[in-house]
Amino acid sequence: MDAQVNMHTDKKALDWANLGFQYQRTDFRFTANWENGSWNEGRLTDSECIVVHEGAPALHYAQQCFEGMKAQTAADGRVLLFRPELNSERMNLAASRLLMPEVPQELFFRGVEEAVRANYSWIPPYGSGASLYIRPMLIGVGENLGLKPAQQFEFRVFVSPVGPYYKQAGLSVISLAVSEVDRAAPNGTGSFKVGANYAGGLLATKLAQELGANEALYLDSAEGRYIDEAGSANILIVSKEGVLLTPKSNAILPSITRRSIMILAEDELQMPTEERAIDLRAEFPTFQEAAACGTAAVLSPIGKIWFDGQWHDVGDAGSVVGPVMQKLYDLLIGIQKGELQDNHGWLHAVSI
Repeated sequence: MDAQVNMHTDKKALDWANLGFQYQRTDFRFTANWENGSWNEGRLTDSECIVVHEGAPALHYAQQCFEGMKAQTAADGRVLLFRPELNSERMNLAASRLLMPEVPQELFFRGVEEAVRANYSWIPPYGSGASLYIRPMLIGVGENLGLKPAQQFEFRVFVSPVGPYYKQAGLSVISLAVSEVDRAAPNGTGSFKVGANYAGGLLATKLAQELGANEALYLDSAEGRYIDEAGSANILIVSKEGVLLTPKSNAILPSITRRSIMILAEDELQMPTEERAIDLRAEFPTFQEAAACGTAAVLSPIGKIWFDGQWHDVGDAGSVVGPVMQKLYDLLIGIQKGELQDNHGWLHAVSI
C-alpha cells in the first residue's frame, strides 16, 4: 500500500557508534514496477516484504541484480551520496546482461532520494562513524516456469543504518585466504553486480573464515595465478616501487570505490597507478601494502594472505596500517563526509 510519510527530524535512539553491518528495518522503502514495456511512477511503501509469484524468475533463475550505496551526514547537516550516477550506470549494465529492462537514471535517483528522505531519522548523525546503507535492487517477478526472462519486474530501494562491514571500527587490518572455489569465468557474469555471483561465493567465504581469515580472495579461474578480487571487495596493492596496482580482469566487478581511489592516488598523492594482471605468487614479495575496497568495506588494509598452506605477511607492516592506505582512506572518507574539498564533483546532496 502507499505510505503516508510524515517527516521526523529527530534521530532514532540508536547506539550509532556500535552498529554492526546488518539489516535494520526502517520506516519506508521505494518501489516501482515494469510491465508491458514501461515503468510506472513508483511510490513509497511501509511494508518491508515483497510478495512474488512462485514462478518468479528471480527465485528460480536468479534474474536479479542490485547496488550498494551509502548516505553520509556532513558537519553542516547535508545528506551526501557518493557518485550515484555510477551506481545507476552499473545497475543498467547488469540489467542488460540478464535481459532485464534498464532503470532510467531519473527513476533510479528518485527512488534513492525518496527512500533516503523518508527515512531521515534513521540517517546516522555526523561523527557517529555510521552511515545509511542504500540497497537498490531489480528483480524479475510474475508468473513464469520456462527458462526465459520475466514479463514483469520490480525496482525497489530500501535503506538501513550500518556500522563497519568488518567488526573492527575505523581503519583496521584484515586477512584474506585464497579460495579453491572459483568466483567467475572470464566471460561470465563476474563483472556484473548480480546476486548469483554472491550466492556462489558463500562457500568460499565460509572456508576462508574457517582458516581464520575475514574473507576469501579469488584468483583467476583459468590458471589460478592472477588476483581477481575478494568475496565482497576489490583489491589494491602498493608495490615496493611506490606504484598503486589493481587487478585487471573481465571477471572483476567495476568497483566505484576502487576507481575513485585510483584517481585520488594520482591526483592527490601523485602516485603512479596501474591496472593490470597481478600474479600473486610471483609478485607477492614486491607487495608493500594491500587493501580490500568497496562501498561496504570502504578501504580495509590487508595484513596477511593465506595461500599454499600457510600465512604470508604483506610487506613490513604486519598488523599495522600502512601510510599509503591511511592517506587514501582519509582522502576518500573526508570527501564522502564533506570534510574535504570535492574537486571532482563526486558528491550529490539529497534535499531534505
